[in-house]
Amino acid sequence: MKLLENKVCLVSGTNKGIGHAIVEAFAKHGAIVYAHARSVGCIDQWTDSLSEKYQTKVVPVYFDVTDLDVARKRVMAIKTAEKRIDVLINNAGMVTYEMIPMVQMSTFKSMIDVNVVGAFNLLQIVSRIMTRQKSGSIINMASIVADRGASGQVSYATTKGAVIAMTKSAAKELAPLQIRVNAVAPGMVGTVRFKDVFEKNFQEKLNNIGMGRLAEPEEIADMCLFLSSDMSSYVTGQIIGVDGSTEL
Repeated sequence: MKLLENKVCLVSGTNKGIGHAIVEAFAKHGAIVYAHARSVGCIDQWTDSLSEKYQTKVVPVYFDVTDLDVARKRVMAIKTAEKRIDVLINNAGMVTYEMIPMVQMSTFKSMIDVNVVGAFNLLQIVSRIMTRQKSGSIINMASIVADRGASGQVSYATTKGAVIAMTKSAAKELAPLQIRVNAVAPGMVGTVRFKDVFEKNFQEKLNNIGMGRLAEPEEIADMCLFLSSDMSSYVTGQIIGVDGSTEL
C-alpha cells in the first residue's frame, strides 16, 4: 500500500542525510515530492532518477529558507502548479559541536537563522495554504539534545528547543483547522556527516545507546512517513523520539 499516493509534499534540506532518505521514502509511497536544497543544480540528477525509479514526480526546488520573500515565491509556485500542499517536512538545518567558550556568535546566529527562522518561514507560508484546504501535516525536525541536553552542543540544543516550542504552539493554533503539527527528535543518526564527527569525538557514546548502534536515516524517514500519512490522522502536538533508548 502506498501511504502517500498523490499527496503533494515539500521536504527541505534534502541534498544529503535524513532529507535524502525522506524524499526517497515519500517517492516510494507515491507522493509528489518537491525536494528543497540551497545550491542550484545539486540534486537535479538524483531527483530525476527517483522520478523514473518510482514513477512519480520528484522536483528539485532551490532557495535559502532564511529568505522569506524568496521562500514565499518558491512555495507559492508549488501551490500554483499542484493546487495544494499536503505535507511540509522542515528538515533543513545546521549543527555544530563545540564547548561553550568556543562558540562563535556569528555561527550561533546563523544556526538560529536556519534552524529556527527558516523553519518558521516555511511553517508560516505553508500553513496559510493548508488553512484554505483545512487539511495538512507539518513535521519539524527536532533533536534528542533539545530534550535531554548534551555537553558540547549547547548552541545546537538551544535552536532545537525553540523548534519544539514552535511545534507545540503551532499544533494548538492549527488543530481547529485540521492541520497537524508534530516533531521528530532523532538521537544519533548514522549520516555520512555525523559518522565523520562521531568517529573522531564521540565513539565512546555508542555505549550510551540502548540498542547498541546508530540510527539509519531511513528509520527517521519512516517516522516522517507515518506522521505525513492518514495513519496519524489524530496525532498532533507530539515530539516523537527516534533514539534507540539513548542516554546522553
